[in-house]
Amino acid sequence: MSSDVVACPACGTRNRVPVAASGTPTCAKCHAPLPWIVAADDASFDSAIVAKVPVLLDLWAPWCAPCRMVSPILERLATDNAGRLKLVKVDVDESPRIMTRFGVQAIPTLVILKDGEEASRQQGAGSRAQLSAWIGRYL
Repeated sequence: MSSDVVACPACGTRNRVPVAASGTPTCAKCHAPLPWIVAADDASFDSAIVAKVPVLLDLWAPWCAPCRMVSPILERLATDNAGRLKLVKVDVDESPRIMTRFGVQAIPTLVILKDGEEASRQQGAGSRAQLSAWIGRYL
């Protein structure tokens, strides 16, 4: 199982965050909740969306300007909601099965998953305030 490295928002320690875990990740040094931000592809997707917290699925592509614009906002929201939200980023060009599975017709497409099931969907980029309010309804 692969992992990504994130900095702890409380103490700055860099920690490996697994794609899948039985709980939510915490800092090895100060034990503060860590932002759970992972990349997934066709092979790792099903294990990546398993979480005890809501999953924000970001279906994006590197050539998409709105995707690049909203990405730092989503990462900030994942950091602000560490321990309460998992952000899973999927490059639809690299993962066509996921794009088809979710019927993606425009990107970015953002999906809130609760217990692996779609709870809400939004197409296009939004402001930080708008996205925070949308995500907040599911936390």
